[in-house]
Amino acid sequence: MKNKLKIHIQSILKQLNYPEIDINVQTPKQIEHGDLTTNIAMIIAKKNNQNPRVVAEKIISYLQKYKEYESINIAGPGFINIKINNNSLFEIFKTIKKEDKNYGKNNIGKNKTAIVEFVSANPTGPLTVGHGRGAIIGDVVSRILEWSGYSVDREYYFNNAGRQMRILGESLKSRYLEVCNVKNEFPEEGYQGKYIY
Repeated sequence: MKNKLKIHIQSILKQLNYPEIDINVQTPKQIEHGDLTTNIAMIIAKKNNQNPRVVAEKIISYLQKYKEYESINIAGPGFINIKINNNSLFEIFKTIKKEDKNYGKNNIGKNKTAIVEFVSANPTGPLTVGHGRGAIIGDVVSRILEWSGYSVDREYYFNNAGRQMRILGESLKSRYLEVCNVKNEFPEEGYQGKYIY
């Protein structure tokens, strides 16, 4: 509904010969002020050296023609507060039900590629909650991008070679021998954690 209101106001500004500007629509902090609010009248009034309440009245006279809005009023210095018609909300619910899992799908990323690099869980140490959280966030971001039409490449670096892995292997071997009561010298840079046992 925020986007629809922005489109309606943009159309009204054009009809009133006001300049096209970025429209800020928010949810009021207090529910009694309605479902949506905008400060557009104050911004327009400042740019055109006019009374914001007069500008708000002009905008409202056009907004009242749209069936989506049940009531529209001016608050304070020129805020426009809007209560959405319940029938409009029911129509949105019907659309959500009809489109099911495709509701909200878009193509803003069409013909674009995104790379999402997941956090690396280093095999030389135990997994943590942070590793799980990173994997979840990486997957969710990837799915949102795909939902928006992007071709997504997921990258997850898994460190399974090199010096660290050699030290891990030596640490495991040493702890294994220790458990088997075989005398050996633990590597100087070996991994000390209990997880090695």
